[in-house]
Amino acid sequence: MTLRSIIGPGQYKHAALALLVAGFAVVAASLVPSRLDLGAEAFRLCLQISVAVTVCALFLAYLFITRISDDRRQIAESEQRFRRAMEDSAIGIAIVSLDGRILQTNPAFAAMLGYSREEIEALTFSQITHPDDLHLGRETMESMRAGTVNAFQFEKRYLKKDGAPIWANLAGSVIRDEKSRRPLYLVSQIEDIDARKRAEARITEAETRWNFALAGAGQGVWDFDMRKGGTTYSPTWVKMLGYGDGELDGDPDRWLTMIHPDDRAAVAEADRAHLDGQTEFFEAEFRMRHKDGRWVWILDRGKAIERDADGQLIRAIGSLTDITRRKQAEERLIVSAAMLADEKERLRVTLQSIGDAVICTDAANRVTFMNPVAEKLTGVSDDEALGKTLSHVYWAVDEETGHRIGMTRPVTGEEARSDQNSRAVLIRRDDTCCSIRQVVSPIINERNEFGGLVIVFQDFTDARALQRQLAHAAAHDALTGLANRSSFIRAMEELVDQARKDGTMAGDRHQFMFIDLDHVKLVNDTGGHAAGDALLKRVAEAVRGVLGSEDIVARLGGNEFAVILKSGSAAGARLAARSIIDAIAGLNFTWEGRPHAIGASIGLTAICANCGEVDEIIARADTACYAAKAAGRGCVCVAPDGKTADDRSEPPKPLAAAS
Repeated sequence: MTLRSIIGPGQYKHAALALLVAGFAVVAASLVPSRLDLGAEAFRLCLQISVAVTVCALFLAYLFITRISDDRRQIAESEQRFRRAMEDSAIGIAIVSLDGRILQTNPAFAAMLGYSREEIEALTFSQITHPDDLHLGRETMESMRAGTVNAFQFEKRYLKKDGAPIWANLAGSVIRDEKSRRPLYLVSQIEDIDARKRAEARITEAETRWNFALAGAGQGVWDFDMRKGGTTYSPTWVKMLGYGDGELDGDPDRWLTMIHPDDRAAVAEADRAHLDGQTEFFEAEFRMRHKDGRWVWILDRGKAIERDADGQLIRAIGSLTDITRRKQAEERLIVSAAMLADEKERLRVTLQSIGDAVICTDAANRVTFMNPVAEKLTGVSDDEALGKTLSHVYWAVDEETGHRIGMTRPVTGEEARSDQNSRAVLIRRDDTCCSIRQVVSPIINERNEFGGLVIVFQDFTDARALQRQLAHAAAHDALTGLANRSSFIRAMEELVDQARKDGTMAGDRHQFMFIDLDHVKLVNDTGGHAAGDALLKRVAEAVRGVLGSEDIVARLGGNEFAVILKSGSAAGARLAARSIIDAIAGLNFTWEGRPHAIGASIGLTAICANCGEVDEIIARADTACYAAKAAGRGCVCVAPDGKTADDRSEPPKPLAAAS
């Protein structure tokens, strides 16, 4: 139990005084004469010394307790003064942690931002600061943490609870630990200066307008001042109308007599509206008579800058600009616009009538025109498309790669050209598509500026399907669907050329097989050509089924087939050939209830840099195939590299059927 728990804070001095009195009473009692013996005198002396020490300690305790009581009273008074200052201050005050949290604030700051104290003390200064002003004060905070700055002041914008910005002057200081000088928290004063800032902005705006009037080259300035008895005009204004200096000064209404009769009513109405406070500025375009009698177009801008207590005009200032050339240009533009409108209408009717689809865009790639054919092919109406980006309406991809065909402006310095893509596919928004033939032309004006695109396209779906059918028929065997002899020879020639170019040798090459079917004549003799055709289809499927997707399979004619293995070693080629023989032997072909067993013999050779021409490679494989037949059929025979059947030094080596 502490002393404070026994007695109240206000009774420290009374308790200390009571202790001191009690101590002196003990001392006094110890000094009373007594008839004790010598031993008792010694004991009494010791007791007196002890009591003296006790009294001194009690006296020191009295001083210490008194000091604590005074300190606590001063702290309480200081806290009370600070609390009253915060609560009663008309300026916002906030105690803020170093990380920006609002620890305590006063009602003035909360009211300034439209919050309650509880609401604002749950926020941080970053949350109530305007986003554009978050950077303010960062250097100051860094300097305070470094101990180089103890006070700060700057202007910034806060956000009220409703989101509205408000300007404030922020001033404050950092409170530091007395010993370590480490910053503890900030005490900030926030003053509402929003009205002052808005007034400054209005003054700046007015000064900017006035400076614009004075600095405009070739502009006249007029100044109407009732105190001076009239209107004065700048030399530029007077010269603009062909007069000399001072000729037009004086009568404030003289300028009205110089205005074209057809324009006076509009000018008078604009002047009246400004004088009545209906408009912030006076502005009018009208014709004024030059001293030589011609009419000059004038742009007049002015503002009443001073009024009396009754709202009557005292002073107004304005500027006049000669806009005759602009007006003449506008008249020419009106004529040109009418001619352009006629030409545009003729063009519109033409584009609406043609059989091709047409889409036009502007420089920003927004659709400006679509004819009915384009609406039909894209599935998007003209009303829906206008103003939208081109990709919203038209999405074309390359038929081969599937990549989108870009519709953008040409590269700077690139000549204007038309870009035609005969293998494009138009993908509609409902995911349906059609083949198209398109021509994309950039619009370049006389200043070499890009103005947009014109896209002309046709539905080419039927024609493209026919093209694909014809191309497939030209390159494939009609019976089996495999590559035909001519397309196979072309593929062989490309591989041989590439092998020579790359220097492909025996260790890194393609492999060529020549396949001849065995025992097919019996099928044709007993079942006729229909049976033979059915058998050849089955053989094609069997060969294709055991090879990779990159390998090329062809029917050279009759019962002869050919294979190009695009990758793999010679050993791998022999295994592939063996697989083909096994697949053909295992067909189990039956025709009209009669089973037929056939086989195949294969000649194998390499396609490499020193393998000779295509016909030499085929002849070498053909010879190896005959060697396989001679060896008993149903086996593979490998031809020596770089040798033909007529000049080889050793015969092809057949592989046993079991190999």
